[in-house]
Amino acid sequence: MKFFPAIDRYILRLTLLPMGAVFLIAASLLILDKMLKLFDFVASEGGPIGVVFRMLANLLPEYASLAIPLGLMLGILLAFRKLATTSELDVMRAVGLGYTRLLRVPYMITLVLAGVNLLIVGYLQPLSRYWYEQLEFELRSGALGASIKVGEFTTLQDKMALRIEQSREDGRRLIGIFARVNSPRGEVLTISAREGRFLALQSSPDTIILRLTDGQIIQDDPKQTPRVLSFSRHDLPIDLPAIEKFRQRGGKDREYILPELLKVGWSDKASAQARNESRASLSYRLVEVVMMLLLPLLAVALAIPPKRSTSSLGLFVSIVMVVAYHKVNEYGQAVAALGRLSPAVILWGPFLIFAALIMWMYWRVAYVPGGQAIGALERAAGNLGRWLRKLFKRRSSAAETA
Repeated sequence: MKFFPAIDRYILRLTLLPMGAVFLIAASLLILDKMLKLFDFVASEGGPIGVVFRMLANLLPEYASLAIPLGLMLGILLAFRKLATTSELDVMRAVGLGYTRLLRVPYMITLVLAGVNLLIVGYLQPLSRYWYEQLEFELRSGALGASIKVGEFTTLQDKMALRIEQSREDGRRLIGIFARVNSPRGEVLTISAREGRFLALQSSPDTIILRLTDGQIIQDDPKQTPRVLSFSRHDLPIDLPAIEKFRQRGGKDREYILPELLKVGWSDKASAQARNESRASLSYRLVEVVMMLLLPLLAVALAIPPKRSTSSLGLFVSIVMVVAYHKVNEYGQAVAALGRLSPAVILWGPFLIFAALIMWMYWRVAYVPGGQAIGALERAAGNLGRWLRKLFKRRSSAAETA
C-alpha cells in the first residue's frame, strides 16, 4: 500500500459512504416523483403497468447526470466536515498535510465520475431520451395495446364503437362488453356479451378477433324487421387502425450524441436553427462535466466551519450554489439554442465566473490563516439565530407572566 497510504484510505472511506448515500437518495426522490406522474399517464392511456418501469429505466441516465455531481460534492464536503469538527483536520495540517495533499483521493474519485458523467450525457442520455419518447408515442398511439380504454367508448375506424367494463389477466379476459357495428350494407349490429377475449390472426396481422361469450346481437336493418339473436360464442372481426411510425432519432438536439452534435453544429448543410441548438447542447453538456473538476475545491471551502462552531450553513450553501448553477446553465442553453447569444458567452461565461469564485473561496480557506469562505454569511446567520432565540425567550416569558 506504498502508493495508497493509510491517510488516503481513511479519506476514501469517509467520502464514499455519504457520497453513495446522497446519490441514492437524490436519484430515488427524482424517480419516485416521476413514477407517480407516469402511473397516472399510463393509466389514463390504458397502457400496461410494466411500461412505467421501462420508461423509468430510460430516465435513469438523466437523473444520474444530476445526482452524480451532487453526490460527489456532498460526499467530499461531509468527509472534510467530519475531519474539521473532530479536530482531525488540525492534526493533519499540523504534521504538514495541506488541503491540496488531502484532496488527492477526492480528485481521483472526481476524475472517474467526470468520465462516467461524460459517457452518460454524451452518449447514453441522448439514446435513452429517444427511447423514452418512443415509448410515450406508442402509448398515445395505441401500439402498446392502449387504444381500448376500460370504461370508455372507443371508436375504431368510424365503423365500431366498443366499450369494456372490466379488464382482467392483463387484458386477456374482458368483462361486460358492448359494441355497436355499422356494416357496409347499412346494417347496424348492437352486441352485448358477458365476457370476451382478443385473438390474433396469423393470416391477417391487420385484423384481430374478439371472441365473445354469452351475449345477444340486435340486427337493425332499414329494409327488414329488427332481429334479436342469442349466442354462446361469437367471433367479431376488428380491423386494427394503422399506427403511425415513430420518427427517426435526432429530431431534437437532446437526442444527438457528441460526434453528431459536432457534425451538425458545424455543417453548412444544416439550418441555422439546427446549428444553434447543436452548439448550445454541446456546450451545455461539456460545461456541466468540466464543472465537476471544481466541486472538490468548493466542497472543502464550504466544509470547514468557524472555530468552536458546528454550523451547517456551508452544507446548505453548497446545495444552493450547485442547483442554481445548473439552472443558469439550463437557461443559457435555451437562450443559445434560439441564437440570441453565443454559447461561449451565455454558458462558458458563467462557468468562468463560478470557477473564479470557487478558486477564491478555496484560497481563503487553504492559504489565509483563519480565513473563511463564507465568514460574512456565518456571522449573519449567527446574529440571526441569537436574535430569534431572544425573541422566542421574550415571548415565552411574556406568556408565563400573563
